[in-house]
Amino acid sequence: MSAKLPNPIDAYVGSRVRMRRLMLGMSQERLADQIGVTFQQVQKYERGTNRIGASRLQTIATVLAIPVSFFFQQDVSQPLTTEGLGPLAGLEDLSEFLTSKEGLGLNKAFMKITDRGVRESILLLVTSLANAAEPVLVIAPANDDIRLDQRN
Repeated sequence: MSAKLPNPIDAYVGSRVRMRRLMLGMSQERLADQIGVTFQQVQKYERGTNRIGASRLQTIATVLAIPVSFFFQQDVSQPLTTEGLGPLAGLEDLSEFLTSKEGLGLNKAFMKITDRGVRESILLLVTSLANAAEPVLVIAPANDDIRLDQRN
């Protein structure tokens, strides 16, 4: 018997709850207390394994000081769709990133940058650095040996 996968939109909404909670430095226990559920229920909301009802979502939005629409925005100009989401496509990585100290710090600093061109340049820089850190094959000119090097 296979485990039922969360609905991609429920998982996305849950990831937005988690992201905002972490941006505020709020624990799952504190959020749970303020919305009247257990911290385990908050965990299930954030993973998308339990759906968040409309009134509960409104309460969460009030506690997190954001409009309800925040939970459904993929981009400022686009409403939420399931296109390209697949079953949790990339949400595990997002959750892992946002729970790390570095990820949260980077996100907070990045969101303070208002110049779109600067933000795009930073994204290109980070992408280039990530690609440069991947192993590459190098053919040594002296003896034509092939070895695996790490670019740094």
